[in-house]
Amino acid sequence: MNRSSLWMSVVVLTSAFIASTAGYVTAEPTERVIKITAKAFEYVPNEITLKKGELVVLELTSQDLFHGFNISDLGLRADLPPGKTARVQLTPDKTGDFEFHCDNFCGIGHENMNGVIHVVE
Repeated sequence: MNRSSLWMSVVVLTSAFIASTAGYVTAEPTERVIKITAKAFEYVPNEITLKKGELVVLELTSQDLFHGFNISDLGLRADLPPGKTARVQLTPDKTGDFEFHCDNFCGIGHENMNGVIHVVE
C-alpha cells in the first residue's frame, strides 16, 4: 500500500468514526449544590452529610459581616464578604467528620461559629 492509499484509509476510517459517534453526548458529572448562609455567629446549616467522591458545590453567602469558611482537613477555604456568594467545589476523597469554622474574627461569639461535614461511603 502506498502513502496516499494509507492516508486515504486513515481519513475514511476517521470520518466514519466521527460520523458514528456524532449523536452521542458524554455526560458531565452533575454537581450537588449546597447553600450555606453565614451570619453572626452561625452557619445555616451547620451540619452537612456528603458521600465520598461526590462532586459538591458549596454556595456560601454572608448576610451581615465579613466571615470566613475554613475546613483545614479538606484543604478548603473561602472569604465571605457581606452580600456576596462564594462558590467552592469539593469532592471529598476520604470519609470522616470534618469541622469547619469562621476564620475571620467577626465579633463576640466568633469562637462558636462552626459546623461539621460528615463524609460517608
